Amino acid sequence: MEGVGGEGDGGDRRKRGSKRTVCRRQMSEDPSTAAEGEAPVASMEEDPMTAVGEDDPVSPKKSELRSRLGWAIVQAIYQRLPDFQRTRLGEMGFGPFLRLHELMPDVALIQALKEWWDPECHAFLFPWGHMIPTLEDVAWITGLRVDGRAVTGVTYTSYQELAERLLGLEVMRERSSLVQRMRLQASLGVADARHQTGEGQAEYMARLTADARAVLAEEEGAAADRDLRRFLILVIEKLILGTRGDLVSCRCLPLLEDLTQVGRYAWGAALLAHLFDSLGTSSRETGVAGFFPLLQVWAYYYLPSLGRGVPRRQGAVPLLQRWRFRRDE
Repeated sequence: MEGVGGEGDGGDRRKRGSKRTVCRRQMSEDPSTAAEGEAPVASMEEDPMTAVGEDDPVSPKKSELRSRLGWAIVQAIYQRLPDFQRTRLGEMGFGPFLRLHELMPDVALIQALKEWWDPECHAFLFPWGHMIPTLEDVAWITGLRVDGRAVTGVTYTSYQELAERLLGLEVMRERSSLVQRMRLQASLGVADARHQTGEGQAEYMARLTADARAVLAEEEGAAADRDLRRFLILVIEKLILGTRGDLVSCRCLPLLEDLTQVGRYAWGAALLAHLFDSLGTSSRETGVAGFFPLLQVWAYYYLPSLGRGVPRRQGAVPLLQRWRFRRDE
């Protein structure tokens, strides 16, 4: 009996070792190779918008640095858009959202909040009762519009013609809605988004903004409209409705065809719906799809005893401007 037990234990160990090997292999795989039909669950560790230099001081968590620099790319493009383009974005309701300066994930806080999420009633179940971010919270925290037309529409079997006509880019396959993020960024002037050796954050931002300014149309017209749609699809699909990996979906592209109508949509409501949907995923998922800073600032405001946010600008609106995001050490 002892001999049989020893073989069984050894077999169990071999199985456990095999499972660990499979997990390591899955984690090392490029998330962009996922099938297009998969649910858009974007953990913050899996969505690097740029890489980092090897000699960065005080190495934070990789997920934190990647997300921070991803927002820096959006900021660099936005700052180098011509004045009339930034005015148009403001009229669409994106101005306050795009003027934010710091978006760094507090991974521990977000994961803790996710553990308290009750999928049956779609709310956080704390010891003192249920709490939930509301549309009013979205408006105060992000500045995005929460009333207006629903962000919905017809799903096409192919987005090839639409992407070529409105973006000047090709989708991955004939029956696909995905374009490569690197090509999208390159079309906006940010072809090389990597930190160079010894390059500080200020130098990095100056280089990105200079590269973006060199290719963006300076006068109104068809080229400027195409630039604006490219920028909007990047902001919407990688931030507001975050998806996984290096591919960017064009599902919202039909809503951007008539740029005069973009501001009529409730992008803030879509952000909250997408976030609620991602919170219902397995607790083993280490990230949250969508705009995770909403949860952080919501916790800073309603759960101040946690002491996670560092006060910065009292009375600032949107509320994302009031706190400096605290890095989890």
